Amino acid sequence: MPPTTLAVVDLGSNSFRLQIGRVEGDQIYQLDTWRETLRMGAGIDAKGRLKPGAMQTALECLARFRERLSGLHPSAVRVVATNTFRVATNAREFLARAERTIGFPIDVISGHEEARLTYFGVAHELPRSLEPRLVIDIGGGSTELIIGRGLQAERLESLTIGCVGMTQRFFGDGTITEPAMRAAETVARVEIEAVARDFGPGHWREAYASSGTAMALADILEQNAFSPGGITPEGLARLRNRMLAAGDVSRLRLNALKGERAPVLAGGLAIMSVAVAELRIARIDAVGGALRLGVLYDLLGRTFDEDSREVTVERFTERYGIDRAQAGRVAQLAVSLYRDAAKTRDARAERLLEWAARLHELGMSVSHTGFHRHGAYILQNADMPGFSAGEQSRLALLVYGCRGRLEKVAGALHDAEGRAALLALRLAVLFNHARTTIAVPRIRLETARRIRITMSRRWLAAHPLTDYLLAREAKQWAEHGYPWKVGIG
Repeated sequence: MPPTTLAVVDLGSNSFRLQIGRVEGDQIYQLDTWRETLRMGAGIDAKGRLKPGAMQTALECLARFRERLSGLHPSAVRVVATNTFRVATNAREFLARAERTIGFPIDVISGHEEARLTYFGVAHELPRSLEPRLVIDIGGGSTELIIGRGLQAERLESLTIGCVGMTQRFFGDGTITEPAMRAAETVARVEIEAVARDFGPGHWREAYASSGTAMALADILEQNAFSPGGITPEGLARLRNRMLAAGDVSRLRLNALKGERAPVLAGGLAIMSVAVAELRIARIDAVGGALRLGVLYDLLGRTFDEDSREVTVERFTERYGIDRAQAGRVAQLAVSLYRDAAKTRDARAERLLEWAARLHELGMSVSHTGFHRHGAYILQNADMPGFSAGEQSRLALLVYGCRGRLEKVAGALHDAEGRAALLALRLAVLFNHARTTIAVPRIRLETARRIRITMSRRWLAAHPLTDYLLAREAKQWAEHGYPWKVGIG
């Protein structure tokens, strides 16, 4: 039975947020939300590493979140990490500790995936419309621009400017000066000008801004009578003048300005002012919580077999002209073998294996020679809506290792579940080398430190090429410390 409660944890560059929603039909209603301002984007040192103090503070926050998430099924919870964890050089080390602390996997999502999910959330907050909409999301470490219709994002861009990074760079000591503001605006203009042609007013009818920065700016402009409603160029200019007159964040007195938002307001203002000017926006309305709501609805879709990742796999199958019949044969056998070999049933790993099998010939659109290498490169680097960076890496690894020498994926052999998936896919490709429907024998696969495959003697005798390929495969695994025995059943 599908879960009636879903939860998302958003590890942002400015704050960590936990949101829990109740599912009623195809709608999600907010039950609870928790936010802690950590400014992880400011916790990166000159070498690009997360500082120990920042990591410890984050882990303590995640321990508190874990208590609130206790009792929820793993399928009902998704933890996503954004820009800071995309760029920090020691992010992998931190995330391993963070996953142990919170008790759930953490998905580092790409900038384009963050943009897609943000738009998905905004679209669920607004009245249904097929008119094109622009959404701007200014986060702590990145800014996303999206144009979409209905629930579907059509154009996505992620810029490496955010309110935390900009504030730290130009207003780090709290001082707000005209030269610093102009410098911040120039950096923002360089980024936004490069995509302005694709996101200008000719491409949309209505404009919205999501995230805490947008909500804060809208509240400040309205409650200080800088704007009659929403975010406007005139209102932003008046706020800019007020901030320059104050000269320092500590002397800034504004209605609706919260203490936790004040330190990063200047950076957010610089980005929003340039975005409004370059994209020629007369008014932009604020919508809150878009990324988290988008993740919740995406999670709901996965629960009801409307997984956006399945849509992506289908689109890739069409785009790259994959042989569906061959992909289906390989996928069916790979999943069957994996279920035999895996120590525990992991639905998530099984689904990724199925998708890897269906996409394993992706690279043939580039070249038949070394197609697995080309396919792995595409899967690692392409925009794949619905997939996290980690999921894309696992898909790429499986496809890269689906044939050829094992040396190139030797590091993945140490993990029992990863080893089982890789072995299952390699065998599925091997048994289907003839690219036609065959009566595959009943195969029983066992794997630990020793690999055992049990199958019919008669079938092997009737398929000498497959027998030869199995012997060659067995030799490779033995060379890597996994002796292999083919038993006759």
